[in-house]
Amino acid sequence: MILLSFVILFVGIGCSSSKNNEETSKEHKPVVAVSTFALYDISKFLAQDKIEIIHILPFGVDPHSFEPTPKLMAKIEKADLVIYSGAGLEPWTHGFHFQHKAIDLSQYVALRHLQKKGVVNHEEHHHNGIDPHYWLDFTNMKKMTHVIAQAFIHLLPKEKSFFEANEKKYIQSLDELAQKYQEKLSTCKLNTVVISHNALGYVADKYHFKVDSLTGLSPESQPSAKDITRVMQDIKKEHVTTVFFEHFVNEAIVQSVARDSGIVLEVFQPLGNITADEAKQGLTYKDIMYKNLEKLSKALECK
Repeated sequence: MILLSFVILFVGIGCSSSKNNEETSKEHKPVVAVSTFALYDISKFLAQDKIEIIHILPFGVDPHSFEPTPKLMAKIEKADLVIYSGAGLEPWTHGFHFQHKAIDLSQYVALRHLQKKGVVNHEEHHHNGIDPHYWLDFTNMKKMTHVIAQAFIHLLPKEKSFFEANEKKYIQSLDELAQKYQEKLSTCKLNTVVISHNALGYVADKYHFKVDSLTGLSPESQPSAKDITRVMQDIKKEHVTTVFFEHFVNEAIVQSVARDSGIVLEVFQPLGNITADEAKQGLTYKDIMYKNLEKLSKALECK
């Protein structure tokens, strides 16, 4: 009886210890907070269930004008790591305590400097003369993927092979995307795209077409009468058939331009963030970039 009681006690202690270990393991699961959707897409694919990924931006919110609440900032500051886009896109990151454990990914990619590209004044010297939409360049996305994978390996060294395998898969999908863009956009009849705000600079530079925008890089800016006149003239001169706009901008002026010029109005998704409906559908960076390609190739009348 004494022996049986000892065995029961030992098993009980073992089960309790095992349960405590499981709870401790769950408690120590690393938490990584990321800002833009492109970073979220990479991070979720690499991490799977190994790391908890917090998407800082609520779906459906414009990243250019987002300001986190004190409650959200408190949550972010407790994260093991914060990864953000940089390049002037998130001014709210300045001065917070997580800076010592944060990664500014703009430091690891090739940035489009507007002044060096000879961009005219109506483009605006927004974000200190840097175009922040660098994730639309697949080469940059590959660099971002590698940096994030290395950060995850640093957090969980025992999962090194897991993260490296996922990095390889994700980069392969980016290579496939790049090949499709090259194939589709290499032979186009037209060479100008009109869009509400210029999130297309990296794509245009890569695949050699021009972008005419109503408000430069800032989606919250209002176009002047001069801007509208300029765009209307370019539409006629370049035989443009489509005007693009984004979910997070005021559509009224763009709709007016499309109506007055008798051309098609279409959505382009620059992937700084996605809508709540797109999130509900489970759309990924890859899914949306394929949709963008179809729209661009149609607007430029590509073969």
